[in-house]
Formats: sequence, structure tokens, C-alpha cells
Amino acid sequence: MLIIPAIDLKDGHCVRLKQGLMEESTLFSENPAEMARHWLSKGVRRLHLVDLNGAFAGKPVNGQAIREIVDAVGGEIPVQLGGGIRDLDTIARYLDSGVRYIIIGTAAVKTPGFLHDACNAFPGQIIVGLDAKDGKVAVDGWSKLTHHDVIDLARKFETYGVEAVIYTDIGRDGMLTGVNIDATVKLARSVSIPVIASGGVTNLDDVRKLCEVQHEGVAGVITGRAIYEGTLDFVAAQALADELS
Repeated sequence: MLIIPAIDLKDGHCVRLKQGLMEESTLFSENPAEMARHWLSKGVRRLHLVDLNGAFAGKPVNGQAIREIVDAVGGEIPVQLGGGIRDLDTIARYLDSGVRYIIIGTAAVKTPGFLHDACNAFPGQIIVGLDAKDGKVAVDGWSKLTHHDVIDLARKFETYGVEAVIYTDIGRDGMLTGVNIDATVKLARSVSIPVIASGGVTNLDDVRKLCEVQHEGVAGVITGRAIYEGTLDFVAAQALADELS
């Protein structure tokens, strides 16, 4: 079970949102590359980056900060990136710069043909991000709720060849209210590819609960506000996950 720190980028800074609301952001660092080095020094095995401005704009915005983060970790650990990625050229540029995995969210739902093409062009490097509330998928930086069922879409995208699914319960993201274990397990049981949990991680109890269901296909968890505000100690969390694996 991987504990994956999130670096969410807004206007070149590291922030966290509450329930995906840009106006509900908390600044944690004005130097995202330094934050990446900090997590590297703590022994992280993967970093999760989100271009928040890009997610809302539908195109990359924080490219410079992303390049600086990738340079900072120097290829020592994989970096996965999402937010505003809508075409194959953008994917190619990011992968060429050293990003290991590309996360496609809104574009996967709106234009599934693009996700299919991306999986064919970059096998093993495309992750789909499904952000849901009450089982229904949200798009456009979580600002619009669709009628698509998260499990139905995950099964469909699995046939395309996606590497993994990141499942975020947007009702819990940034709220420190605990992971939606039941919904995460339900999704993981429905597909054979790894599921990465996201949203609501608060403390070691959440990590323990996720470890108890990792055999269902839950391969990792993304955490942001909890590790920045100190309710979850990353080193202790990864040590616990390793112990229970």
C-alpha cells in the first residue's frame, strides 16, 4: 500500500482545496519544488501532482512548477500528474519532461475516444481519475455532476487499458472526515486494475482501514491536507502500511 503525498498547484503554489472549491484553498508552500524535496527526504515512493488551474481552464497552466518538481526529484520516484490534460501532444510533452504517469479525468468522461487513444499511444502510463459524489462522476474541476455511474465508467475504461483508477469521494476531499471505504472497496471489486483511494484521509486509523481491504485491489491512497496539517504523519503512515502489507 502506497501512501502518496499530493502537491496541488494553484498559481504556482502548493495548496489544498476543500471539496474542490478554488475559493476554499489553503496555501501550504510557495515553493512546490522544495515541498517535493521534503517528501523525497521522508522516503515517499510516488508523488501526486494536480494542476488545479489547468483543471478549471482545460489546459496546462502550472507547467513551470511541474517541471521544477520533476527536476527536484530527479527521477528517483515516479510522479503522476493530472489537471487540464486534453490532448496527446500535452501528454507527450509531460512524459518527455520526466512525468511517469498521466491522469485523465474530465476528458475521459467527456471524450472517451481521447482516453482510448492515449492508452494506445502511451501504454502503461495512463491513469484515469474518477471523482464522484454519491456514486455519480463529476467533471470540470468537480463543478458539474454527471449521470455517469462510477463503476460503469471504470469497467469501460479498464477495457481501454488504463493502468489504474484514482477514486476520489469529492464530498470528503480536504474535509478530514475519513475515507469512504465502502465505496472504494465496491469499485475495487468491480475491476481488476489497481484502485488508488483519495479524499478524506485523516489519520492512521484511515490507513489501517485501507490496509485491511488492500487485498480487494486498493493499491494506495493519496493524502494532502492531513499530512500538511499534521493529523497524519507520513513516515508513520507508510511504516504502518508496510507492516500490514
